[in-house]
Amino acid sequence: MAGEVVVDALPYFDQGYDEPGVREAALALVDEETRRYRPTKNYLEYLPAPNYIQFETEIMKTEYERMQSRLPMEMLNMKRYELPPPPAGKMTDISAWNEAVENSQAQLEHQSLRILNLELLSEYGSNAWKSYNTVLSQMVEQAQKQLQELRKKIQEINWQRKNEQTQAGGKLKELEESWVGLVSKNYEIERACVEIEREIEEMEQKRAKKAKR
Repeated sequence: MAGEVVVDALPYFDQGYDEPGVREAALALVDEETRRYRPTKNYLEYLPAPNYIQFETEIMKTEYERMQSRLPMEMLNMKRYELPPPPAGKMTDISAWNEAVENSQAQLEHQSLRILNLELLSEYGSNAWKSYNTVLSQMVEQAQKQLQELRKKIQEINWQRKNEQTQAGGKLKELEESWVGLVSKNYEIERACVEIEREIEEMEQKRAKKAKR
């Protein structure tokens, strides 16, 4: 079948990897393969084109454009936190004073909310932090458990591979010894056949000589 990989090595059973020259020979094969390898211009052409703007928001887009244009970053606008009085020309304008009062009330409400948030943080912040740490601890414990299970599965796979390769290696060794025995026996049979043929030829030659007499 096309693309089928034939495994001709049993790392858990084969011997001789530590012998002198084996590592150098393997590195030489790797170097030869890399010299013959000619990568294509785009080895990722079978993958879909990446969408670089998939997670780009309008704020990010605006900021990228600013950086490309080499424009300075806008400073934080602190005007909303100021309490300016009405302009000099509107010191007697009631609407201007109403606007200033509304601005001061908004600023006061903002400060009140900040104080309220600080009070809530002071009262419940430690408990929230403890709860957060508890959740993190549980996540870490769960991740460690998953890691141990994964390592256990990897170890089981390695043991299974080792057992399978050891059994396969033993079977191959047995078959090799049987093959050697059969080849040796065939050689002995061939040699015996050659010897018998030689004896038969000698006997025929002797019989032919007697017939001539």
